[in-house]
Amino acid sequence: MTDAESTGRPRTAYVTAMTLDGFIATDDHSLEWLLSRDIDPAGPFSHDAFMAGVGAIVMGRSTYDWIERHREQTGEAWFYQQPTWVMTHRPLEPPAGADVRAASGDVADLHPRLVAAAAGRDVWVVGGGALAADLARAGLLDEVIVSIAPVTLGSGAPLLDGHAELQLMDSGVNREFLCARYRVLPTAP
Repeated sequence: MTDAESTGRPRTAYVTAMTLDGFIATDDHSLEWLLSRDIDPAGPFSHDAFMAGVGAIVMGRSTYDWIERHREQTGEAWFYQQPTWVMTHRPLEPPAGADVRAASGDVADLHPRLVAAAAGRDVWVVGGGALAADLARAGLLDEVIVSIAPVTLGSGAPLLDGHAELQLMDSGVNREFLCARYRVLPTAP
């Protein structure tokens, strides 16, 4: 049980997939390495089950840009119903009909709005190892939930861009993925 679960407050959780050597994307921010992997959507560490409890989303600009390139190639609609914030310093054109908002500055200042928008549900930190690390340093990241794929990249965007202390809470296997759920421990400044 996490601190968030024991207090009944929603979690801020960084849920992502990474390669065996610790990268969430290639140097050019591609996730193609992930899309060919076999995972059971209803299996252990189900993304669909996690999403049922998500009330708000925050992501970095590189993640947002990748999603938009992927949507453009596939013709898919915006993936999320939840209000979504994109941390960026550049102009942002939200997808038609989607609740996507640009934000800049310190994500710790944005966090109260994310929690309020989540309305008692969880906040999902989609992507950005730097974004997740900023939340961890501010003491605002409750969990890191990661699915580890059997592939290496050699370089790319790291899982977390900075130091974090974690405590293993749960683990499992979902087809090709080794999955782990960690509680983020407080660290000294």
